[in-house]
Amino acid sequence: MPGTNLTRDEAATRAALLDVTAYTIDLDLTTGEKTFGSTTTIDFTCTEPGAETFADLVGATVHEITLNGDSLDPATAYADSRITLTGLTAENTLVVRADCAYSHSGEGLHRFVDPADQRVYCYSQFEVPDARRVFTTFEQPDLKSEFTFRVTAPEDWAVVSVSPTPAPEPVRDGVARWTFEPTPRLSTYVTAIVAGEYHAVHDTYEGKHGSIPLGHYCRQSLVEHLDRDEIVKLTKQGFEFFEEAFDYPYPFGKYDQLYVPEFNNGAMENAGCVTLRDEYLPRSRQPRSFYEFRCSVILHEMAHMWFGDLVTMKWWDDLWLNESFAEWACYHAEAEATDFVESWTGFANARKQTGYRQDQMPSTHPIAADNHDLHAVEVNFDMITYAKGASVLKQLVAWVGLDDFMAGLRQYFKDFAYGNTEFTDLLASLERASGRELAGWAKEWLQTAGVNTLSPEFDLADDGSYARLAVRQSAHPDWPTLRRHRIGVGCYSYDDAGQLVRTRFVETDVEGELTEIPELAGEPQPDLLLLNDDDLTYAKVRLDERSLATAVASLSAIDDSLPRALVWGATWDMTRDAEMPASDYVALVLANIGSETDAWGVSRIPTTGAQAVNLYTAPEHRPAVRTQWEQGLRGLAEQAEPGTDQQLTFVRSYALAARSDDALAWVAGVLDGEVVLEGLAVDQDLRWSLITSLAAAGRVGSRIADELTRDPTISGQEHAAAARAAQPDADAKQEAWRLGVLDASTPNETGRSIVTSFPRAGQDDVLAPYVDAYLEAAEHAWETLGSHRASVVLGYVFPVVLASADVAQRLESWLASTEAPAPAQRYVREALDDVQRALAAQACDAG
Repeated sequence: MPGTNLTRDEAATRAALLDVTAYTIDLDLTTGEKTFGSTTTIDFTCTEPGAETFADLVGATVHEITLNGDSLDPATAYADSRITLTGLTAENTLVVRADCAYSHSGEGLHRFVDPADQRVYCYSQFEVPDARRVFTTFEQPDLKSEFTFRVTAPEDWAVVSVSPTPAPEPVRDGVARWTFEPTPRLSTYVTAIVAGEYHAVHDTYEGKHGSIPLGHYCRQSLVEHLDRDEIVKLTKQGFEFFEEAFDYPYPFGKYDQLYVPEFNNGAMENAGCVTLRDEYLPRSRQPRSFYEFRCSVILHEMAHMWFGDLVTMKWWDDLWLNESFAEWACYHAEAEATDFVESWTGFANARKQTGYRQDQMPSTHPIAADNHDLHAVEVNFDMITYAKGASVLKQLVAWVGLDDFMAGLRQYFKDFAYGNTEFTDLLASLERASGRELAGWAKEWLQTAGVNTLSPEFDLADDGSYARLAVRQSAHPDWPTLRRHRIGVGCYSYDDAGQLVRTRFVETDVEGELTEIPELAGEPQPDLLLLNDDDLTYAKVRLDERSLATAVASLSAIDDSLPRALVWGATWDMTRDAEMPASDYVALVLANIGSETDAWGVSRIPTTGAQAVNLYTAPEHRPAVRTQWEQGLRGLAEQAEPGTDQQLTFVRSYALAARSDDALAWVAGVLDGEVVLEGLAVDQDLRWSLITSLAAAGRVGSRIADELTRDPTISGQEHAAAARAAQPDADAKQEAWRLGVLDASTPNETGRSIVTSFPRAGQDDVLAPYVDAYLEAAEHAWETLGSHRASVVLGYVFPVVLASADVAQRLESWLASTEAPAPAQRYVREALDDVQRALAAQACDAG
């Protein structure tokens, strides 16, 4: 449907023509299980009377359209998801009465029936362009307006929106209407409606600018898992920090956080009505990294109340104005205002790595991307926008200084409150505050793609000191920009106790291809030289031969978690770039992960270790390395301190690695209670992890069905679907493919569970047919599944574990001849890049 793909030029034309005064939206959620009533009244002005424009409405059955009192025939006026509006006057009123469809894809108005108790829950998700699935809109961020929602629903439901929830008024027996006060001026995509049989608790934050009512909502079946005290504490810490840091009062009347089912993303910053995936209310024990990430999500969405909701980008080119800033702000706040004081270490170990990976794909793009239409936005909503963007802002803070950076932000909020901006507006605010010219910096960092690599280059004197030390900067030839970097250079050497301690630190600017570091001339060569110490910039770093040997032997001897994270990242980059044998990286992980203290390091690094084992080792080495990995994880699991995150993570990792009869018997023994590890709670989520591992090995028997009887919740159903998809059985794979890839009616999170579990290492024979099946699916997925579901499918289900020259050739041939949509081609190119990277790493590991 071309009409859904709004272009930047169309949006600019419409914005120049219209000013939207007010929306009044009447939603009737009592009309049935598949559709709801939607009547929209839009008051707007037009600068050119007599002109023509269009309104947006997707997938609706339209009953009536009137423009300025004149009836329009829906059969002719409504086509291709647009309502044509002709003969506009200076002041206009559009009324559209329609029935819209509930979704099960997490887009528009999602409706969910909880299998635990058959209660009904609805919530909206409008970013990027999906408010138009619920009411008639002018769907673009720079046509802000006031919104009045009136919702008819069962009288015992909770109904929540942007404005404070009013007292419901009876309509008829068992039915009531909630009439919300008009909102401040907002973009369509940050409005919201959440309605259903939600459990609610309320609190209040008392801050420097007054009181903020707080609400917390979840499904009735999750009430026992709503850790209200911790969430309230984080929320209050966030408000205290942001209101002080931004010097601008929270701009909306109240702040509700609603934990909703089958949510596509982590959370959504609807103004004063934040929705979050209800997996953030865990029913089983989780490691500290889970709670650290949840904290960052809560603070990220809160930061959006200023970045994005109060001040909004004019068009999606400047999506980074929302996401990159909220991402940087949440980690800054987490480190400064919460118990997660080492959050930047966790960022380096986990989130930042996703930015590096995405930025090295053939699909990389600038942070400030050229989003010429909505299709471009959908595929550029990625970790370059989030993780790289936050990393680059951290570099900007190092460049201009935190005080000047914050001063620029404060003025920016005051100057553009409730308005729309372009990135040049923010840049001007920061330049005025800092006195530094930033246009060149922005061109280097925001308008170019790719990641630089920083490598040490040195000569040694006869006494073993540095005669000279320099930093060489390089870039991929396809993205050749060399940038200005503010970095730290750390020298680490063994002390008498065998610990690696920092003996010298220099902070300096790197520019161009080669930068000399004269401050370190004459410094004794350390055991470990670490570029980008303190993680100020966004760049890959390389370790010299001596430093790499030190890292492999003694990484855990570094007391500070941040330099350890940088070494973990450097060695992983070198492995992925075929500069370090994967077998050596596996040895590094097994030798040092048991002593790691950073929560994200403990949780994430075994995942990269498994990837090195299963994808980057040479085929001739792989059986031996798999045995080494399996046995090493067993030792780590059994030696870990009881009840710790390390114990839980290593048990999960060992279960994933289990292939030998002995290992699988151990996994089954833990599941059945025959193998007991002191301090390990074999709770529901861990049980599903163990069952899925047995399923992947073909040893599951009736356990999936038995466990689903024990756990019939939606989480249980999703875990069961993942376990079935993991089986090394042709029929099981075929059914998983049908449900996860071909059947558009499969609920979104169930589909995600299937496709992420489908491509298992060690199942080469049964996965072999799915290279061609993947390419066939790519031809049609965008049309049959919709953009979000298609992105999940094509991003996760490709069997990269089959990496070979033949697979690479098949992908290349498809790309040379396909007419599939550009977003689908992007995912196939990324799959090809993964295959080529794996082949290069395997060649390196082969020696």
